[in-house]
Amino acid sequence: MPKFESYAQGTPNWVELITPDQQAAKAYYADLFGWGYEENPVDDQASVYLISELRGSRIAGIGGQLPEMAGHPAFWSVYLAVDDVDAVTALVAGAGGKVEAGPFDVMDAGRMAAIQDPTGARVNLWQAGETVGTGLANEPGTPIWNELTSPDLETATRFYSDILGVGWESMPMEGGDYLCLTVGDKQVAGAMTPQMEGIPPHWNVYFNVEDCDASMARAVELGGAVMARAFDVPGVGRMGFLTDPQGAMFALMQNPPES
Repeated sequence: MPKFESYAQGTPNWVELITPDQQAAKAYYADLFGWGYEENPVDDQASVYLISELRGSRIAGIGGQLPEMAGHPAFWSVYLAVDDVDAVTALVAGAGGKVEAGPFDVMDAGRMAAIQDPTGARVNLWQAGETVGTGLANEPGTPIWNELTSPDLETATRFYSDILGVGWESMPMEGGDYLCLTVGDKQVAGAMTPQMEGIPPHWNVYFNVEDCDASMARAVELGGAVMARAFDVPGVGRMGFLTDPQGAMFALMQNPPES
């Protein structure tokens, strides 16, 4: 069972849904992935932050929207692990990015900042305190991959290398090369250009499932919509792209057949 107790700098370590309807999202993903939830009061208990759980481990967060975001579709966001969030955040502006919030403490859980890369993709930085992030990954119902989508990969990838010290390597694929973010000798995330018009720069979240087609059908039955039908990537698996009922985009990935 792939459990995680720490993350090296530059590795995606948490995913979080920001949605206008927490209760609807809670029910949707509980049915789709089998998640249970822990409620954490925020704002003097006027609202809660939901932490999904599976087999005793924390998986992802579901937060409500701030008032100034009224009318904005729901979205999944990605956190990247850092050793010193203040030091990394101090590098953002000089590397061409933008600091949107922070650094600030999240109680005893950790310290974070919200930033944009130079192409406009938003991502969060997380310095672990009592919470390292996702405790269980790479199996059904949990995150398995994260991916930067940007129209200017040269600028975007250089930014992450400059502030995090990560590397990038090309992976030949049908239709062109795919870039993999590397931490040490491990490929921990990907990067690609938008595959259709109208897709803004963003970090995408993939969740592992046992049967991609069956899970996509269930996602639609529950009120979601298909953005890209399931397709096979040789050696990687079968995947498809969806939006949930509140408009948040996410992907499903089924492991390739065992040889």
